[in-house]
Amino acid sequence: MVAVDLSVRQAMLDAIPHLRAFAISLSGNITYADDLVQGALMRGLEKLDKFQPGTNMQAWLFTILRNQFYTDMRRRRREVEDADGAMAGKLAVMPEQGARLDFTDMQAALARLSVEQREALLLVAAEGLSYEEAAQICGTNLGTIKSRINRARTRLAELLDLVPDEDLGPDRLVQATLFMHASM
Repeated sequence: MVAVDLSVRQAMLDAIPHLRAFAISLSGNITYADDLVQGALMRGLEKLDKFQPGTNMQAWLFTILRNQFYTDMRRRRREVEDADGAMAGKLAVMPEQGARLDFTDMQAALARLSVEQREALLLVAAEGLSYEEAAQICGTNLGTIKSRINRARTRLAELLDLVPDEDLGPDRLVQATLFMHASM
């Protein structure tokens, strides 16, 4: 076992909830998301010599997780999926409360965004990273990230039939995600 500096260890531990939320949002599957997080942490430990002290450990781990997700996506393109949805239909659980329905609608709308728009939006709106950090994680420039987030917010509002003046209820994440650009 490799000895890890306590501050590095704590930074990795502090990143886990954020990594998990990002992985769930990207994949839409909690079990797979947990596997992605575990893989990112393991790869991070294996490649710890590549980490530059003084930089953002969470952003570094996000990049590892994101790269693993895309690698897995490329690999899965060659696999046979549940084309007619028969298996997925059997696994679905109907929501019992209005908040759960709203959450399901938001998940479905997020899934309809391009992966690039979804990840940019989630990094900034859900994870609270700066545009600059999101651009670095996604390997693109600042203007591209801002454009992706703007298009993602606009598309989510269309998909959810939301109007900015409408009462969105207590869910501040929905409000922040869709209408943060109004304050910019």
